[in-house]
Amino acid sequence: MDAAAEPPLARAPRGSVSAVGALWASTHPGPTVVVTVLSLALGIAAGVEPLRLALLVTSVFAGQVSVGLSNDVIDGARDAAVGRTDKPVAGGAVSLDTALVTAVGAVVAALALSVPLGPGLLAAHAIALASAWAYNAGLKATPFSIVPFLLSFGLFPSFATLSTAAPALAAPWATTAGAALGAAVHLTNVVRDLDDDRRTGIRGLPHRLGARASVLLAAAGTVAGAVAVLLGPDRGVGALDVVFFAAVVVVALVTAILALLRPPGRAVFRLTMLAALLLAAQLVVA
Repeated sequence: MDAAAEPPLARAPRGSVSAVGALWASTHPGPTVVVTVLSLALGIAAGVEPLRLALLVTSVFAGQVSVGLSNDVIDGARDAAVGRTDKPVAGGAVSLDTALVTAVGAVVAALALSVPLGPGLLAAHAIALASAWAYNAGLKATPFSIVPFLLSFGLFPSFATLSTAAPALAAPWATTAGAALGAAVHLTNVVRDLDDDRRTGIRGLPHRLGARASVLLAAAGTVAGAVAVLLGPDRGVGALDVVFFAAVVVVALVTAILALLRPPGRAVFRLTMLAALLLAAQLVVA
């Protein structure tokens, strides 16, 4: 059909499309999608029934949207001060009020969607979101910046087990692996912005440790998490478990060697994140 012949409602105004795209960019789409997909994979692995699984995944997605938007809202002035015009809020593509209202709406939706899954999941999700918002609101500038990641990611495997018809906390080995994953994500992700953060007064744990020590600690954490996943389950060790464990160890070892030989750069960052993603995959398999 000729575009000119389409009815008025067939096409959204370009301005609204670009505004929605800018708002989506403010949610930190990469982490939002990865965490949402991980919740789906863990839910399937835990045997969560389809309707409850849909509620869990939608709730996690809404929660991650709120966390990403709150980060850009709170950091808007700081991002602008260091020239982060790629950030929609700092660059003016999304208004502060719009991002804030959407963030609050998303966190309310996340908790509302958690209610049908039971009080355990609601409490766990509320704690995880509160810790993530607390990080954005100021904990990131303290020596305790890693605590929200340990707490939120440590609780994350329990989201799936608490969403089942017979809710229960995840096994300790799964909680350990989740916390290790969170530590690796925090220590590695911040490395890219150390200089900009220092200029605006942000001195979290990675800033105090330095880039090299942060990467080495992240690599060690992923290996510790992989060991927990390999040895924790009562079902024994299978061939696929060994494959994922070996992959995590090899990538983490290469990352550590590169970090020791030269200042950590983009390649080291990507390798550390690869090790973290392999650990997440190992956790799903286990």
